[in-house]
Amino acid sequence: QLQLVESGGGLVQPGGSLRLSCAASGFTLKDYAIGWFRQAPGKEREGVSCITSGELTTYTDSVKGRFAISRDNAKNTVYLQMSSLKPEDTAVYYCAADPDSCLADFDSWGQGTQVTVSS
Repeated sequence: QLQLVESGGGLVQPGGSLRLSCAASGFTLKDYAIGWFRQAPGKEREGVSCITSGELTTYTDSVKGRFAISRDNAKNTVYLQMSSLKPEDTAVYYCAADPDSCLADFDSWGQGTQVTVSS
């Protein structure tokens, strides 16, 4: 059974950093596209970043230069390193997996982890 578990969220001050983890079980993560998404209260879910099986990476414009996605194949885990955090980054962050590409409709999701950026 394919399962994704996010962790690493929390409360951080503006300008701070957090590293989110997306641990996979039941499948080999490096064979999938893994996306990070977020949803703030009252807003639609948006794609934040994605890494393909070939390690191509994409970022939404608002996080370029501040966030970095990476993968540890030995740990079957994808990370999202978030720096220079802003209050508008506050959201529940989800990771998702798809066997095809970052452009597909992701059909396997984790439960989410809350990130709050506030002083």
